[in-house]
Amino acid sequence: MLIDSHCHLASHKFPREEIPEIIERSREAGVTRLITLATCLDDLQANLDLAAEHPEVRACLGIHPCDVHAEADDAPDRVARHLADPRVAAVGETGLDYYHPAPEGWDDGTLRERQRHFLDRHFELAAEAGLNLVIHTRDRTGDASFQDALAIYRRHADRVRAVFHCFIGPIGNARAVVDLGGLVSFGGVATFKNARDVLSVAAELAPEHFMLETDSPYLAPHPHRGQRNEPAHVRLVADKIAGEKGMTMDELARRTSATADGFFRSAE
Repeated sequence: MLIDSHCHLASHKFPREEIPEIIERSREAGVTRLITLATCLDDLQANLDLAAEHPEVRACLGIHPCDVHAEADDAPDRVARHLADPRVAAVGETGLDYYHPAPEGWDDGTLRERQRHFLDRHFELAAEAGLNLVIHTRDRTGDASFQDALAIYRRHADRVRAVFHCFIGPIGNARAVVDLGGLVSFGGVATFKNARDVLSVAAELAPEHFMLETDSPYLAPHPHRGQRNEPAHVRLVADKIAGEKGMTMDELARRTSATADGFFRSAE
């Protein structure tokens, strides 16, 4: 049993009529549950609908840092209205993105401050709802977005657990998250030939401290790199990490699935 802990089934790259086929391919690959994440107010309902239509699917709701400039100040509170819905497994995707330049009419400093404000507010809403939080960080160089997000997490770690998804940082950063009670998640990058450092971090961590993901339709693992990713490919990530850890894929699947079960709210 594998869980894809992070995918975007409401993406325009997944035509709605193709979703049953995508889920069937996942099932054939041993992926029994899929966590789909909203990134803006416009796709909240689409993700909730997918969770209602497909019992394998659960949804997370949040405002992605690359969307904060386009959303109203009360956008996190509008997300909060849906958090009691039993289809919702966690809050997110939220976080900090220092990779993309500020859009027209914004400067980097103002945009990053708004991202930090939204992340802090998402933590507050997660705590009020009794849910955990999915965090995105990305930098062009260095790890400033990670360090800033970690500092915000530190203020809330007594009430909310966070996962830093698509983790590509060094082992020290991973351990800093784990020390706060949080998790990291590994996706297709762990299979890339030029990303041995990511695989080495996964090899050092116990499966109780990480989850597996695709981030589909993005970041397809080898040998599908550059193509559209999909949840079935989480098996390739599991195979690669299991081999590096000297474990069977079944054991890694069982233990990382238990980790995901402990992080996401179960269906009521």
